[in-house]
This record gives sequence, C-alpha cells and structure tokens, in this order.
Amino acid sequence: MTGWRFVSEVFFAGLGTMAFALLFHVPARYYPRCAFTGGAGWLVYLLLKGPLGTLAATLAATLAVVLISRFSSVQLRCPVTIFLISGIFPLVPGLGIYQTAWALVQGLLEQAALTGFNTAKLAAAMVLAILLGFEVPGSWFARLARPFAGKQKEGT
Repeated sequence: MTGWRFVSEVFFAGLGTMAFALLFHVPARYYPRCAFTGGAGWLVYLLLKGPLGTLAATLAATLAVVLISRFSSVQLRCPVTIFLISGIFPLVPGLGIYQTAWALVQGLLEQAALTGFNTAKLAAAMVLAILLGFEVPGSWFARLARPFAGKQKEGT
C-alpha cells in the first residue's frame, strides 16, 4: 500500500466517522474527536492487518476505539457512546454481511456459510474488544485526563 493511499484511508475513515456522528445527532463540538477516534481505529487496523491478520487487527483496532472513546468521555464529560458508536463504524464487517446475504439469495449455501462464519468471527472479536475495553477501571481514564482538564476548560 502506498503512503498516499494509507494516509487517505485513515483520513476518510475519520471523515466517515464524523458523518456517522452527524447522522446520530452528536453535538457538533464532538465531531473532531469522533473523527479522530474512527481514524485512529482504522490506523491501528491497517498497521496490524499485515503482520497479525484481519481477526487480530480488528480486535486491536476495536480495543483502541473503545479506549479512546472512554478517555474522550472522561475528558470531555459526555457519554462514551458518542465516540464509540460512530468510531466503530469503519471496522464493522459490512461487506462480509452483504456477501453472506448475497450468497444465500443466490443459493450458494457453502459460500454463505464460510463468509458468514468469517464475518461472525470478526463481530465476535469486536464484542470481545468492547468487553475488554470496559474492564479497564474508569479511574485510570480520570487520571489520564487530569493533565488535560485545564486546557479543556480554557477552550470551552
């Protein structure tokens, strides 16, 4: 993958995340952080997909999205779902879901089963990463956000 394509994928993942934030009526002041969350998740995915494979890269990227979302939630004093729901969209295996449905419609049951199983593994990895991310104590995020608290109040 060329450097330009790599950078553009991360940029457009962030832009797409911001579009989903708009669709979900997230307050406009959170758009940049939503874009950062989705872009960072996609960056982690791209960096790890080659060496670790799609499944491990999806797990790590989703974990990154959860941790960034939790930190942003504490720092900006808002619900974590603002960042998590929109930030996870670039990682959702939508193509796998579509290909599974298409194979079922075409009567290709073996292909549908294989694609569906792989898609279900990705979805399960995402769920596992979300569960792991919420096992991290909230006090850790509060401690991390403390140095940024003064800067946030000045910008408000």
